[in-house]
Amino acid sequence: AMAISCSPQLLIADEPTTALDVTVQAQILDLLKRIQEDTQMSVIFISHDLGVISEICDRVAVMYAGEVVETASVEDIFSQPMHPYTQLLLKAIPRLDVKQEKLETIRGSVPSLDELPKVGCRFANRCPHAMAICTLKDIEPYQFEREHQVKCHLYTQDTALKEANES
Repeated sequence: AMAISCSPQLLIADEPTTALDVTVQAQILDLLKRIQEDTQMSVIFISHDLGVISEICDRVAVMYAGEVVETASVEDIFSQPMHPYTQLLLKAIPRLDVKQEKLETIRGSVPSLDELPKVGCRFANRCPHAMAICTLKDIEPYQFEREHQVKCHLYTQDTALKEANES
């Protein structure tokens, strides 16, 4: 309540529904949505809960080890994820409409933030599509579609040219 009493233009909600039961969580989300719509205030909603993100967000930025690896509309993130980390995150969501023997997992473990690689993709050591370039060269965001950006060498011009020359 104090955060919005001054009518800010931006509200940063960091894990506002963590550890809440489903009923209270729904009430908080409804309240945030109503306040945002009534005041036209922008909200940065930080959460690890992909179900909540799919319900409340318009745009999504997926982060891995402190770095944004993909940004897109919520629809694009869930229907056509581009970054391997985003793809694996979505495959790890339990689904009721599909019989699953076991959930997908992401191999390896998250690196310690003081041991992050200084160059290259931070996800490379866990990525099923990693190439040598992933650990050797930083990458700029690739504009996939109008508002869909991804930081992955799978989509860079350099990689595409190299693959074309090797075929």
